[in-house]
Amino acid sequence: MKIKIHSVHFDADKKLEENIQDKINRLVKFYDSIIGAEVILRLANTHTPENKIIEVRLEIPGNDLFTKKQNATFEASLDAAIDALRRQISKHKEKQRGI
Repeated sequence: MKIKIHSVHFDADKKLEENIQDKINRLVKFYDSIIGAEVILRLANTHTPENKIIEVRLEIPGNDLFTKKQNATFEASLDAAIDALRRQISKHKEKQRGI
């Protein structure tokens, strides 16, 4: 699976990128037809501490899955995004079985 990571207006450290790749690769356990993923990391222009935004677009056959989460750290945002993608994958698989 090909994973692209983009950090907007800052450089993400190696540990964060490895964490993202590891967690995205674990999604294959739930759906083995994942083609690739695109992850965008941003810092929101707010004065609150919850200004870390992560957007994940998961490329699968048919429609792509997308989620956008905001939290105090990129790790917490990533965990929330992965949970959302797991739910979307299970819904997508249910739709496939129903057809």
